[in-house]
Amino acid sequence: MNVVKIGQFIKELRKEKSFTQKEVAERLNVSEKTVSKWETGRGLPDLGYMLPLCKLFGISTNELLSGERLNDRQYVEKAEENIASLVSDRTSPRKKVIVSTVSCVMATLSSLALVLISAYFINELWLRLVLIGIAVMVVVSDVAVILLVAVSTEIYECERCGEKFVPGLSAYLFAPHTFRRRYLKCPFCKKKSWDKSHLKK
Repeated sequence: MNVVKIGQFIKELRKEKSFTQKEVAERLNVSEKTVSKWETGRGLPDLGYMLPLCKLFGISTNELLSGERLNDRQYVEKAEENIASLVSDRTSPRKKVIVSTVSCVMATLSSLALVLISAYFINELWLRLVLIGIAVMVVVSDVAVILLVAVSTEIYECERCGEKFVPGLSAYLFAPHTFRRRYLKCPFCKKKSWDKSHLKK
């Protein structure tokens, strides 16, 4: 899969529609920087953004991943190639969640051990503060890892229109939420609702 070619194709499609990067970003509920990253070939759109992007430009996901418009014969050939490439490039979201959860539990136990050691076995105040500082940094990094894994593995289904989408990082972090739902603005119907999260396939 040629990321640079895909980026160039996205840029051409945007220009065909006479959209600016900002307009594409607003329609997909992403940052302008993200659209620029796609167009310059520094990254692929996440799976959750591919369908809205294809819908916006009137192309298929197969054409997007091929970086060109396809005729009927090419379509079948490229479909198999693109599916194989996606499967090999993606780690299972469920596996990511399990690995990150286990590593975060281990890190949290380690930070708790550091706090207990500093409280009961260390007499020097400065050494206690250093150990507690390390424990706090470990907990903060745990939270960061959990958030990054959640953002990269969850997709949301709009309660109003039923479309699936991936929210931007700021929307994900600051939106009111429960364990399985977030109050998000859908990039399709442009309305806010309590959308249910699912693991990406």
